[in-house]
Formats: sequence, C-alpha cells, structure tokens
Amino acid sequence: MPAPTDWWERLYRTSEIRSLPWYTDGLDPDIAAALQASGPGRGRVLDLGTGAGTHAVDLARLGYDVVATDISPSAVAKAKALARKARVTIDFRVDNILDSRLEDGLADVVVDRGTFHVLPPETRPRYASVVRKVLRPRGLLLLKTFSDQEPGTGGPYRLSPGELRSYFRDGFELLGIDDTVFQGTLDPAPKALLARFRRL
Repeated sequence: MPAPTDWWERLYRTSEIRSLPWYTDGLDPDIAAALQASGPGRGRVLDLGTGAGTHAVDLARLGYDVVATDISPSAVAKAKALARKARVTIDFRVDNILDSRLEDGLADVVVDRGTFHVLPPETRPRYASVVRKVLRPRGLLLLKTFSDQEPGTGGPYRLSPGELRSYFRDGFELLGIDDTVFQGTLDPAPKALLARFRRL
C-alpha cells in the first residue's frame, strides 16, 4: 500500500480520527506488555508514525520521555492537541523515516505500530538502517505489522516472520515474533505480528 506524503496529509486533514481502521483510544496492549517484559522501564521512546497520538500520550503517562513523529503535519497537529488536553509533555515532530532528520542515538525504544507495513519492499532496508541509527546501543524496536496470515490484499502489506527477520538481520538481535491481532476499529481485528528486536 505505498502512498505519498500528500495522501497521508489529506487523510489526516479530512478524516475523523476515531473512524480510521488503526485507531485505538490508548496504548496497544501488545506494546504495553512488550515494554513491561523487555523495555528499559524508563527512558526515551520514539513513537514512529504517531498518527492521532494516543500511544504517545499513554507512553508519557507511564513516565517515558516521548518523541513522536508522523509524516503528516495534520496528524502531528491533532496529536499535539490531544497531548495538551491530557496535560503531558511530548516532543512532536513532522518527519519521514525514509528521509529522516532524527538524531543518531535518540531513543532507548522505537515503537512502530503500522509504519513499516505500509512501506514498499524496496524502501525497507533504508528503514532498518535509519531505525538502527536512531536507537541507542541495546535499544529495543517494537514492530507491529499485518501478518501474511491475514487474507486479502487491501490495506497494508502482509509480512511473514521470515521476512521480518530478513530485514533486520544486520545490526539487530531478534528477541521474538508473536502472532497477534491489529487492534483498531475493524471487526474482526486483522491478523498481525509483533516483532521485538534489540539493536546491537
């Protein structure tokens, strides 16, 4: 499902956020459990592709120092409004992970719930390289994608555990890949994978 920057900007500018298929009111329970099991407990988290900002807000409430990025200025504006309402401090930035201005060693944890699986295959090695630079040594990547077990072809790309391993084989240690579902507004929830990688 490759889509240009202006497509995402138009979507977030014109859509009711709560109607989007990937919208959740708070932190994805799989991400929360993975942070509790493998995360640093505190530190800086990069919420990559923050969208509505609900995950970033919950991460800030948990005590993390949060940087949240999105390719869409309208998404970032709406996420900022949510953070103000929640009275939490978050460093929001408009950024394209494939042409990123993020600093090296920015984060202890990168949370990606839905960015990687919309990227065309030829851009994924670039994504892996940028994420490795953004993560501090021994930092954690939590990556949630549609699974190749999800039927159909509409929406995001479907990925297998083997594909995820192959994209992150250089410079990362695989901690685990779990079958799960992609929580949101769709019923039934699409089949998904949660991958956990440690930066070497």
